[in-house]
Amino acid sequence: MIARIWHGAVPADKQESYRAYLAKTGIPDSRATPGNRGVTVLERREDGVAHFLFISLWESKDAIRAFAGEPLDQARYYPDDAEYLLELEPTVTHYEVAVQELAG
Repeated sequence: MIARIWHGAVPADKQESYRAYLAKTGIPDSRATPGNRGVTVLERREDGVAHFLFISLWESKDAIRAFAGEPLDQARYYPDDAEYLLELEPTVTHYEVAVQELAG
């Protein structure tokens, strides 16, 4: 399994509205792509900025390619992202998932 990790930062006063925006865009698009194994969004506030880590899990590079296209490490953005984000970071990072243990 492969984890695709994207970072984005928004002004703290836009944190809740950006979370709702992700719930309408990146999360459902990721989940609807065959080969997606899940999504986790982490948030952290620091010095008036809300940082988001969007972690999506994928069965293969081909599944990621179906979602993001080429090059594989290029970030995928939506039309209204620029209204929220302080910067459109150009790339994402991929990691092989070595261990995943979930309570349940």
